[in-house]
Amino acid sequence: MEQRNLIYMLIAFVVIFIGYQQFFEMPRQRQAQLAAQQAAQQAAQQQAALAPSTTAGPPAATAPPPAAAPAKPLDQAAALALSPRVPIASTRLRGSIALKGGRIDDLILADFRETVDPKSPNVHLLSPSGTVDAYFVDFGWVAKDAAVKVPDKDTVWAADGQSLAPGKPLTLSWDNGAGLKFSLIFALDDEYMFTVGQKVENSGAAPVEIRPYSRAHRSGTPKGLGFAVLHEGPIGVLNDTLITSEGAFFGWLWGVSYSDVVKAPDGNINYDSKGGWLGFTDKYWLVSLIAEQKDTIFAQLHHDIQNKIDQYQASFTGPSTSVQPGASMMAGTRTFAGPKELSLLVRYRDQLGIPKFDLAVDFGILWFLTKPIFYLLDFLYSLVGNFGIAIMLLTVAIKLLFLPLANRSYRAMSKMKALGPEMTKLRERFKDDKAKLNQEMMALYKREKVNPAAGCLPIVVQIPVFFSLYKVLVVTIEMRQAPFFGWIHDLSVPDPTSIMNFFGFAPWAVPDFAVVPMIGGILAMLSIGVWPIIMGITMFLQQKLNPAPPDPVQARMFMLLPIVFTFMLAHFAAGLVIYWAWNNLLSIAQQRFIMWRMGVKA
Repeated sequence: MEQRNLIYMLIAFVVIFIGYQQFFEMPRQRQAQLAAQQAAQQAAQQQAALAPSTTAGPPAATAPPPAAAPAKPLDQAAALALSPRVPIASTRLRGSIALKGGRIDDLILADFRETVDPKSPNVHLLSPSGTVDAYFVDFGWVAKDAAVKVPDKDTVWAADGQSLAPGKPLTLSWDNGAGLKFSLIFALDDEYMFTVGQKVENSGAAPVEIRPYSRAHRSGTPKGLGFAVLHEGPIGVLNDTLITSEGAFFGWLWGVSYSDVVKAPDGNINYDSKGGWLGFTDKYWLVSLIAEQKDTIFAQLHHDIQNKIDQYQASFTGPSTSVQPGASMMAGTRTFAGPKELSLLVRYRDQLGIPKFDLAVDFGILWFLTKPIFYLLDFLYSLVGNFGIAIMLLTVAIKLLFLPLANRSYRAMSKMKALGPEMTKLRERFKDDKAKLNQEMMALYKREKVNPAAGCLPIVVQIPVFFSLYKVLVVTIEMRQAPFFGWIHDLSVPDPTSIMNFFGFAPWAVPDFAVVPMIGGILAMLSIGVWPIIMGITMFLQQKLNPAPPDPVQARMFMLLPIVFTFMLAHFAAGLVIYWAWNNLLSIAQQRFIMWRMGVKA
């Protein structure tokens, strides 16, 4: 049996993981999303049939609906031109605030580009209403008395400055002509955090009861990764707890999905909370509304359909306040719109008291391994300036940590290899008596003080490290577009070379296999790069150092393992393949040295 049971377990673990993502999770999410969209469209059509000319208004405690999506999407320039604007300018952000509606709806991340090409466009995080995938944040008030005129989507605000920049706040004001003056006071720090003051001054003769709201609106269902290793969608911490899908298995690990909001009664998921934050997360980016932590808020995730396009809204309203004649009220909120850099989120969590803000980075069920691995990688990167080298140093550190365990394991395998001739004799002697053969084998192991299972220990240790490193490479923005050497310009994506064009030496590009569903999937699996092949070779060499299984069928199966793993890992992040190949090389060197010390022929 030697190592075969644990090898089988490893194969099953990896095959189940990949098979689950490819053949269950991705189709399931696509089908669920399609079904939810169809159900929501049917509900919208039924509602329109019942009330063709009017729609019911929202409850008094919620933010009002945003502007309707246009039948034909506008390009960015045309949409921006629909409102006068005040520019946003900082070292990390560019964009503008729309004076019509008082929205932060044009935001560009100056430090991040769409691709590894330094000439590619910067990431455009927020876009104005009317564009494809419109995404914006706005602020306002809900009055208890519907007759009180409050700012809305068509309100054009007056600005007291020419721009918004760190250390240079901007105030927008609007008078309703009936004794109420509304103000939005924007401030921006040196990173990605906006502070927004919402002020109401009452110069009329009667008190006004009013609630402030903050809202993030998103048009269209974003195209996520399509598998369960990473949460993308609505996110928040309310009542000091990460919001999750109701009734989900292991729900405390999984967040609320877009389809959860679509399927919710009336398209609403409601929360009451003391403080907290709420918004939308993508793989690398976060847009979050952050309440005053002392306030009791009413938060809501909302979905509807406009012109056959899904519309999502994350919002919360603050406490209701009665503004007396001659008095004023001020409410405060914050908005984060930027990359999910862990150190930055932790700093905001600690300095601003934002509860569990670092949970925006999804470190998963193995967070107790994943997070320390990330911190160690980040520290090593600060020393060497290359995440690929940092991964290799991490591998060395893990090897050193488990050196005593690995040494015992490799000694056991070396003894097993040295016992090969005697084991062969026993198999020939008792080939017709399996029970006696096993009895003699066990006696031989006991006499020579050999533990056959000891050789499996390095594999056991490697499995959680493998998946933790995989998670780090997938979810952390620090790994995004992190180069190694040569052709590896991004460690978080698969090796870009391909055997299909002889690794770039042939004068043709690798086709996009995704356009051909069945055949394309097979061809994509066959398209492997240089580093997966290196990994396969190192795995084969390491396997040759181990004692061969006694069964010829098993021996042939194990000979196929390096080939199987080469094709399976070819489409994993290049950083993970580099880790595995380097780990194999270190294991070969360590095992070969021990065999030399013990006088065992390799």
